[in-house]
Amino acid sequence: MPSTSSATNTMLPPANPITPFWRTELDQLDDVRTTPDLPPQSDIVIIGAGYSGVTLAYYLLKQLSDQGDKTTTVTLLEARQICSGATGRNGGHLRPDIYGHIPTYITRYGLDAGVEIADFEYAHIQALKDLLREENIDCDLNITRNMNVYLDDVSAENARKAYEMLLARGVELAKDLHYTSQRDAEGISGIKGAKACISYTSGTLWPYKFILGLLNKIIHSTQLNVQTHTPVTSITTEGETHTIHTPRGSLRAGKIVYATNAYTAGLLPEYSANIVPCRGICCHITVPEGKTAPFLPYSYAIGYGSEVVGGGSYLITRPDGSIIVGGAQYTFKRDLAQWYGMVDDTTLIESAKNYYDGYMQRTFRGWEESGAYVKEIWSGIMGYSYDSHPHIGQVPNKPGQYICAGFNGHGMPVILLSARELAGMIQTGKSFEETRMPRMFKTSEERIEKARTGPKGGDILS
Repeated sequence: MPSTSSATNTMLPPANPITPFWRTELDQLDDVRTTPDLPPQSDIVIIGAGYSGVTLAYYLLKQLSDQGDKTTTVTLLEARQICSGATGRNGGHLRPDIYGHIPTYITRYGLDAGVEIADFEYAHIQALKDLLREENIDCDLNITRNMNVYLDDVSAENARKAYEMLLARGVELAKDLHYTSQRDAEGISGIKGAKACISYTSGTLWPYKFILGLLNKIIHSTQLNVQTHTPVTSITTEGETHTIHTPRGSLRAGKIVYATNAYTAGLLPEYSANIVPCRGICCHITVPEGKTAPFLPYSYAIGYGSEVVGGGSYLITRPDGSIIVGGAQYTFKRDLAQWYGMVDDTTLIESAKNYYDGYMQRTFRGWEESGAYVKEIWSGIMGYSYDSHPHIGQVPNKPGQYICAGFNGHGMPVILLSARELAGMIQTGKSFEETRMPRMFKTSEERIEKARTGPKGGDILS
């Protein structure tokens, strides 16, 4: 078979991004290199050491151990530090989607396919609890209720219809939903001017501590080699051997996994219309010493569905009472140059950088005199897929190459179990259909072609 080569990777993360709150307490493995030099070869190479890459390495090593395999090697490459990309810059929100987009998916693909996604995301709450308990990882996990709050009449009515449709269709998970009408919405949610709210089970956590905690559990495996500050510049393939090129040298691999999320198209240009890097904004809000504010017992999604009110924000409360909040999409959505196709997380989105000044005072009852202020604010680069579903599985027409990317800023309730199932595919050679992943997650030529030929942006810009 002739040698094939990827294009030179021009979609690499910049070296000096803004520091997010989550990376203010760094782990000893943040810059880890298992060996001073790259290993010359590895059976499996994972590109990307965020949520996808680290959990995939964890499950691969776990499955190898269960099989008594002591020889298969795994190398984890990261362009910057461990968990320095989207996972280390997100909202700390374990928020499964069990009604927001599910009605749309039911309309598009049928009841079974839509419910399949909702069930899969919801299962992450228990799966993460079990994993953290099994591995004794402390990452501030809190199981709570996510409060979806609607600030205009149209969005509130649409939410009510979606809720009632799910109940009418007999969707089991809808039993966890609780709808509150305008009469009590402000009092229940604590948000001024709330027109309606819907709550359901969700979680919050410190994502960096989760990922680094997991890496600490496998770092001493003789079958794992981790190399930070090692960006992949290109890949060449000859026969069944892939050569991964980096500024520090090259290594050969039998199998490659692209856990590259927003940066995927730099190495797999066929995904350029399928997974688009999109910049977002997030911040950490606290109150000055000597001031107090009401503790918020919920996590939140606020003002989605309206282009006029609320901006569209996601919010969690930290155990110390401080706040992580991000989003504000409607302040910049129409200015594509600020966020669409953007890999720069060294600067803020100009039209959104002041949005969260005074946000708690103007949004929540009882916070008016709190003095709450933005302590840290940062950018993050998400990988938005054309049809809103991640791409997971074997890369079409590229044997031995796999992808786990395109999580739409919604990876926390999707990646853990996806990585476990993908590890099984890589280890055993079983098909995607033999896994427990939702059918819509499978990467395919059909999905790739649809994004190439369809209107620009797909669901991203709708």
